[in-house]
Amino acid sequence: MITYIVMEIQTNSDGTVGNFVFAYTNRDEAEAKMHTILASAAVSNLPRHAAVLFDNNGTRLDGKVYLHDISPEEPEEEPEA
Repeated sequence: MITYIVMEIQTNSDGTVGNFVFAYTNRDEAEAKMHTILASAAVSNLPRHAAVLFDNNGTRLDGKVYLHDISPEEPEEEPEA
């Protein structure tokens, strides 16, 4: 059975990172959770706020990061899949 994992990654202004991990057996439910996280991340006060969807083999299926208040030396780029 495939399990889907959604990870929320929050990077604070001091560089510390927190994460929350959620597991689902239904991909639609996992995608719904990822999009719920991303809705919050879009308006977050955190410098970086991301959500990633994996399967239990570690394969990245989807994800996005929101970069807020990035300094001019650091371009706003999304990592490659």
